[in-house]
Amino acid sequence: MSLNKSMHPRNRYKDKPPDFAYLASKYPDFEQHVHTNLAGRAMLNFKEPEAVRALTCTLLKEDFGLTIDIPLERLIPTVPLRLNYIHWVEDLIGGRGEPRRGIDIGTGASCIYPLLGASMNGWHYLATEVDDICFDYATRNVEQNNLSDLIKVVKVPQKTLLMDALKEESAIVYDFCMCNPPFFANQLEAKGVNSRNSRRPPPSSVNTGGVTEIMAEGGELEFVKRIIHDSLQLKTRLRWYSCMLGKKCSLAPLKEELRKQGVPKVTHTEFCQGRTMRWALAWSFYDDVTVPSPPSKKRKLEKSRKPLTFMLLQPTVKELQSQASSIGCPSNPRPVETITAWLEKTLSDLKVLYKRVPCGRKEQSLFLTVVENNWIHGRQRRRDQGRHLRELPRAPPSGISTTPSSVTAQHHSSTQIPDSSHSDSHTPTAAQGPGSVPQSGTNRANSQGASGQEVQSQEEETSCVPVKDSGTEEDVIMESSPTSITPNTTLAQTALPTTTQKQEAIITPEEVPTETQEVNATGQEVTQPQSPGAVQHFLFKCLVNVKAEEQDVAVEIHWVEGQNKDLMNQLCTYLKNTLFRVVAKPLGT
Repeated sequence: MSLNKSMHPRNRYKDKPPDFAYLASKYPDFEQHVHTNLAGRAMLNFKEPEAVRALTCTLLKEDFGLTIDIPLERLIPTVPLRLNYIHWVEDLIGGRGEPRRGIDIGTGASCIYPLLGASMNGWHYLATEVDDICFDYATRNVEQNNLSDLIKVVKVPQKTLLMDALKEESAIVYDFCMCNPPFFANQLEAKGVNSRNSRRPPPSSVNTGGVTEIMAEGGELEFVKRIIHDSLQLKTRLRWYSCMLGKKCSLAPLKEELRKQGVPKVTHTEFCQGRTMRWALAWSFYDDVTVPSPPSKKRKLEKSRKPLTFMLLQPTVKELQSQASSIGCPSNPRPVETITAWLEKTLSDLKVLYKRVPCGRKEQSLFLTVVENNWIHGRQRRRDQGRHLRELPRAPPSGISTTPSSVTAQHHSSTQIPDSSHSDSHTPTAAQGPGSVPQSGTNRANSQGASGQEVQSQEEETSCVPVKDSGTEEDVIMESSPTSITPNTTLAQTALPTTTQKQEAIITPEEVPTETQEVNATGQEVTQPQSPGAVQHFLFKCLVNVKAEEQDVAVEIHWVEGQNKDLMNQLCTYLKNTLFRVVAKPLGT
């Protein structure tokens, strides 16, 4: 009964659900529907109409002293959910002690609302019903409980709601009306076709009820709108009008309808029982009524956000302390300081922004802002980096010249290029194969007359431009240089930005810079991590707490905000595994 904690506070079943074993031992008619599971717990099959009926009749007899009969082909109500509605009406009319008069629209065969209201609070009821079978059963149920002086069951024509029912009661002002309207518009909707979210589990109980009880033209939305239109004519004949709703999506359009009609007092609530949710809407034309507050969004059921936690036992902590000097920790650091330092080193390697925040004496806290995911595919990333470092630009084959005229033809430009004989001393030569070191200076062309260019600086970006000459294709290494043409600048160097440069000009949220350049007191540039609070685009933010647990150390990671909690789970696993790898394979080995 997962939603029972959200039942009405006065509902007797909120903290004490029915004891099936006890009820089975006391009521033989109920016992035949109770079975014991493998764990020894008494269970009831809610898919069987006979079992549901036996439970309803048993609860009414045990807890309220009511004896009723319900046919299987008509709606079988659940007692805890109906009791929620009764308690909410008590909140609307301001108490249970004073005699009250109410109307139950479509009372059903059980006549459960009038029976509960009359037996608990002494309320007077006018109960209407359009179905002959339901009317007969409701009348007998009232009579056998000796409540005929409080409950009057009347048979009304089809589609009769409030107006026709109150024709003979023109002098009476009622305190409230209740209604459990037909929820569905047709048979397919009643079976859940195109009306039930496919992700929801199937209903846990059987759906009983006659056609007039579960279906109406337009469903519950149009049914309640008809009650609203009747209330616009009756107005102060009733202090409160109310209806139960089976679909949450019906609540908003009905509230909008009331707003358009200028109804001054409107409220709503939720009814919870087991896995069943219902909603109720109430409105009044009286200015002196007290309007109960609707349920707060904060009261909605939410799973408590437990932090992600992993524990580092004493032997692991000692091993990390022994290696703490390798990451710059002072001698004999405290366990919490040691683990925090190792976490900070790992976070720095991942380029995760962090800062220490105030906390207790025996713990350390880090506020993390994760901008990019650097902890997955780490092995592949390191392999790609190593391959990139091993790959150097290819030198043109000997004997193939890369004259300025060929470059000019490639770019279809008419700009005059200085003769290579005038610029040998200024034109570098290309590296001679993989693994060779770029050379600087005034190297001349080789004995075969082939000339090239060399990389002047490792910090400058290079790009390869394919050049076709005499049916061959080769790569020419070009430097990134200013766009102005100088005697030592080829035309290819003034071309439009390369594809690589265009890609680098597009900054995605994952490419937000995490470091900034600052100048210290000596005039040197120092790389400083960007402040976590200054980052506008991030994956998620979390708080890491490192605290001592006797001889062990616990690490907790609390979610703050972000896009996906799964990423925080991945980061937690990565941090834990990294610490364990350090212990298994110390640094430097």
